[in-house]
Amino acid sequence: MDTTPSVRSAETPTDASHRRRTAGAAALAAAVEWYDYFIFGIAAALVLGDQFFPSASPVAGVLAAFATFAVGFLARPVGGVIAGHLGDKRGRKPMLVLALTIMGLATTAIGLLPSYETIGILAPVLLVVLRVLQGIAVGAQWGGAMLMATEYAPPGKRGLYGSLVQLGVPIGVVTANVAFLLAESVAPGGAFTSWGWRLPFLVGVLVLALAWYIHTRVEETPEFRAAERRLAAEEKAEQGDRSPLREILRDHRGTVLLAGGSFAVNTATFYILITGVLDYTTRELGMDRGSVLTISLLVSCFQLLTIPAAAALSDKFGRIRVYEIGAVGLLLWAVPLFLLIDSGSLLGLAVGTFVGSLFLSIMYGPQAALFAELFTAEMRYTGASLGYQIAAVLGGGLAPFMMVLLLESTGTSMSVSGYIIVLAVIALGSIAVLKRR
Repeated sequence: MDTTPSVRSAETPTDASHRRRTAGAAALAAAVEWYDYFIFGIAAALVLGDQFFPSASPVAGVLAAFATFAVGFLARPVGGVIAGHLGDKRGRKPMLVLALTIMGLATTAIGLLPSYETIGILAPVLLVVLRVLQGIAVGAQWGGAMLMATEYAPPGKRGLYGSLVQLGVPIGVVTANVAFLLAESVAPGGAFTSWGWRLPFLVGVLVLALAWYIHTRVEETPEFRAAERRLAAEEKAEQGDRSPLREILRDHRGTVLLAGGSFAVNTATFYILITGVLDYTTRELGMDRGSVLTISLLVSCFQLLTIPAAAALSDKFGRIRVYEIGAVGLLLWAVPLFLLIDSGSLLGLAVGTFVGSLFLSIMYGPQAALFAELFTAEMRYTGASLGYQIAAVLGGGLAPFMMVLLLESTGTSMSVSGYIIVLAVIALGSIAVLKRR
């Protein structure tokens, strides 16, 4: 059952402070999870091909590394299903703590993993296994963090509170890029390829420990424990052995698929910009790696402003209306984006990615509240998580791989623009059906 009404009924300073601590803990947990998740994508574009998939062809090595990157996305629905089912029956927060633990262990293990040269074929096998664990963890995390924020939001601010968790993505990107820039300065040249790339993975566990500590402190406040007891009592009295997953698949699978279809263009474009473009600009266009990483960092800082702004607008004008504007923008910007990138100039890259990230933010800001409101509280963790993770598989997981494949097979970046346009059309069609519903 939704605990929001009982929390909103008492507008005391203690309640307001508790909501802020809860939302802050959820946002910090999301930021740490995404940091750990994104450093793999950056490493895949820069070094993992050489370290774990040695090949005479650099393109084959990059494709193999991006395929491993995509495996994590295939595992995300598994995490979403397991955590969603248990989170709807047992509470949101225990699943979030479990997700943090799995992510921290898997990320640290990648930083310590010997290369192909040291242990042979076992190296890429273990890399894939650890990437699967990362995928399960982030699939479990998003629903729990999002619901902690949105279900405790004050009246009229669900979109804004949900966007605090969404900020975990640009914060994760910023910290991941900073970590690699620092690693390059500490271990320049061959040292970065040899061992410097491992440092961001090892540092991640320290940030995770801090986030886990803060999250645990927020969990142990009396009001939060009372809310969990009420949830458990109501489920025991009213629902018995109810299965949220079974109800979603039986009665609401259309809504889940529409949610996923509406968001795939966002995840695909996002991962094209932060991983695919990094590989394309450095390997194909000969641009400086540090400069490209810096632009990516600045774009993510820009999103720290635009995501909550879009969410606040959705609280005032409606989720679907704002969300749809972002999808239209991605459709129209797909071709100019790569025309600017192909100029080979840092200015063209900056303009293209900044405008693209603006449309991503317009969609991403209201998305948490929109997906939460598509389902009732009894099945919200399961339904919202499945919709989000389906989009991640169809869009984000395959996007960098598809980008390299399209570039090599067609010889033109306009094929990547076409890929984005197709996903944008699917998104607008899905949004149109959701509007009618």
